Amino acid sequence: MDNKKVISTLNDLIEICRDGQIGFKEAADNVKSPDFKTFFNQMSVERGQFVGELQTEVRRLGGDPEKSGSAAGTLHRAWMNIRGTLTGKDDHAILSECERGEDSAVNAYQDVLKLGLPTNILSTIQRQFQSIKQTHDRVKQMRDSKAATSRR
Repeated sequence: MDNKKVISTLNDLIEICRDGQIGFKEAADNVKSPDFKTFFNQMSVERGQFVGELQTEVRRLGGDPEKSGSAAGTLHRAWMNIRGTLTGKDDHAILSECERGEDSAVNAYQDVLKLGLPTNILSTIQRQFQSIKQTHDRVKQMRDSKAATSRR
């Protein structure tokens, strides 16, 4: 894979992670549960760290890292749409919206992992993917648990 393609791919992931960072922060600001609030804030910080790692790789490759969380790619738009819908919703609805955003992130990382990135970059992407997948599964579990307690 040529250098420009690797930089472009990493910049797409930067957008996705930044959207997750902002989306989780928005979720933390709008949920009622203190546990959910703590979790979402932690995930926002983690996504910020992922952005930093990816920006470092882009710079190392001689590229210009993406600085915003909203541009070309379509894969990250799920988080973008979610961010505008969180205010005024209950915790279950916010968890559902976060899960949709995480679906988008998981799919984007799965696609990138198939591209044949250089080994040193691939290890970073794989580590980030594992964390994003765990977060997705945790959000889904929290959503399902919230739904079960709401029915009682």
